[in-house]
Amino acid sequence: MAFRNVYGELRYADTYATLDWSGTYWLVRRDLPGILARHVHGCHALDFGCGTGRSTRLLTACGFAVTGVDISEPMLERARAIDPAGRYHLIADGDIDGIDGDFDLVLAAFPFDNIPNPDKPSLLRALGRRLSAEGLLVNVVSSPDIYTHEWASFSTQRYPANASARDGDVVRIVTREFDHALPAEDILRGRECYRGMYERSGFDLVATYTPLGKRDDGCHWISELDVAPWVIDVLKLA
Repeated sequence: MAFRNVYGELRYADTYATLDWSGTYWLVRRDLPGILARHVHGCHALDFGCGTGRSTRLLTACGFAVTGVDISEPMLERARAIDPAGRYHLIADGDIDGIDGDFDLVLAAFPFDNIPNPDKPSLLRALGRRLSAEGLLVNVVSSPDIYTHEWASFSTQRYPANASARDGDVVRIVTREFDHALPAEDILRGRECYRGMYERSGFDLVATYTPLGKRDDGCHWISELDVAPWVIDVLKLA
């Protein structure tokens, strides 16, 4: 079956706009502000693949002046409706050269999960060109383990083929909070592949975080206490 990016579809945009940082997403919401405070110097941020603006609003709450960009107009329409004061711009297939300014932080929260592998290095290089002299790229991606376990917010049990997927294969995952069973279709990329891609794109890996659930998080964890669903990579230009 061919890869299908559901994020540009109206029905998916409507349901995605309802997501907050609860459930499995809480692990990113809990740890990301501290990671940014630890590593990032400066306040100008680009939210690449901002979707309906959830990550853009988080960056604003962390004190950044944020520009959100995405390739999906339905997603951006919902971002603007939720956050009329925000800055949201449509870009064509990841082309960010038309966005003004250099950025102390470029955040990519989940978009690389569903970008086809041949496009990833070129996009990374484009994002690197938008960094200030000491700017950092923070890339939040799904761990390969997310596609083979059950989670507070996700289910993969309908897709046993995920277990045999290799780098570059399509993997599928359902968000439990959605009122439909339409899966997201992502492109699997293992840790060694990401490291090689970063190196080829001119980045050094500064730090990697793999947040796990804690018993006092107030969430009903399923796999999160033992298996990290997310990986947060902090990168600088070599």
